[in-house]
Amino acid sequence: MLILGLTGSIGMGKSTTAKLFEEAGVPVYDADAAVHKLYEGEAAPAIEAAFPGTTADGKVDRTKLSARVVGDAAAMKQLEQIVHPMLGTSRQTFFADAEAAKVPVVVLDIPLLYETGGEKRVDAVVVVTASPELQRERVLARGTMDAAKLDAIIAKQMPDAEKRKRADFIVDTSHGLDPVRAEIQHILKEVAKMPQRRT
Repeated sequence: MLILGLTGSIGMGKSTTAKLFEEAGVPVYDADAAVHKLYEGEAAPAIEAAFPGTTADGKVDRTKLSARVVGDAAAMKQLEQIVHPMLGTSRQTFFADAEAAKVPVVVLDIPLLYETGGEKRVDAVVVVTASPELQRERVLARGTMDAAKLDAIIAKQMPDAEKRKRADFIVDTSHGLDPVRAEIQHILKEVAKMPQRRT
């Protein structure tokens, strides 16, 4: 079974591309969704113990938690020590299920793949990209953040050009869904011929 890492900066169309991989029959492990799920159950008691007052009704209040840990490296590290082992377990379950189903390829959707050294744990990397103008337009259209917050997020992420340089495959989402579907089919054909590379 080959593991494809899927990544891309905010607003590039990564979530849409992940859905199109699923549409093509490829199981996708969504790291963000897995964290959300842990925050709504398993991880909540440990997070409450470490950061009192950050949960309500057995679920993590993301706003309160982020107010406590963002900008505090030690708190961030403490949170990662709670969440990462649980995430590892949920990822292993995903892999085991896919292996049992004899799936040839799975996708790991990881926003900060390169930033966290995740490329060593996959066989090939797909980077989702779009023009900087379209990226800004998409993110600001969501209405969840302003230009200053977007700039701060982009500044923290590895530059798109650097991600593209390191990618095995690039999916450009600037021209609608059909070219993305076609590119996914091309990637799946190529991946079928690749050896396992992960360490």
